[in-house]
Amino acid sequence: MTLFECLLLLIAGTCAGAINAVAGGGTFFTFAALTAIGLTPLAANATSAVGLALANLASVFGYLPEVRAHYRRYLGLSILGAIGGGLGAILLTQTSPDGFKALVPYFLGVATVLFAAAPAIRRMSNRATLSPLVVRIMETCVSIYGGYFGAGMGVMMLASLSISERDDFHFINAAKNVWSFFIQTFSVLLFIIWGLAAWKPALVIMVASSLSGYFGVALARRISQSLIRIVVIIAGVALTLRFLLF
Repeated sequence: MTLFECLLLLIAGTCAGAINAVAGGGTFFTFAALTAIGLTPLAANATSAVGLALANLASVFGYLPEVRAHYRRYLGLSILGAIGGGLGAILLTQTSPDGFKALVPYFLGVATVLFAAAPAIRRMSNRATLSPLVVRIMETCVSIYGGYFGAGMGVMMLASLSISERDDFHFINAAKNVWSFFIQTFSVLLFIIWGLAAWKPALVIMVASSLSGYFGVALARRISQSLIRIVVIIAGVALTLRFLLF
């Protein structure tokens, strides 16, 4: 890698770790940077997952008071995350590089729309009543999506948790980080075994995102959520158009 490519990945990893700790959507930045340095969309997806895996763990430690207080409620999410993440990773290996590239703009577009609509989804969820079975099916689908394609995973998690839990933001955000960790841990293990990730870019992202993922929790307790949402939406739209048109 060139010095410019390293700097680009450091910046993307730092942004992704912090934004994932705050609200989700950070994968947009690492995915964009990895494709910009020449990785195929499929390799960029796997490399981004590997690079951000420790950042999720760092964010879990940042929310340790919430995790300690509610760990029993996170157990089901952890199990579903591990199973769904593994299934999603297996599905990814059954998709050809060209087929995956064709799907990317649609995944990115849906994730961006969901992210933009997250406040409305949360408001609607306050009036929704779902059975435990429906909630678990929804969480399983989100877990599989997260193992298959990481971009927008955090947004889907927050929407799902807002419906099923309806607790304070920091409880939900801590749950999202625990859930993300288990999804990506098992999918990352499979990506490594199958040799899908590019190690040098992944390690650069890992260092940057782990630091910002831990300290990003402090940011999450202070920063305006609307500002983060605007930045992520702009990145999502730009990335969707890039893969749709070019």
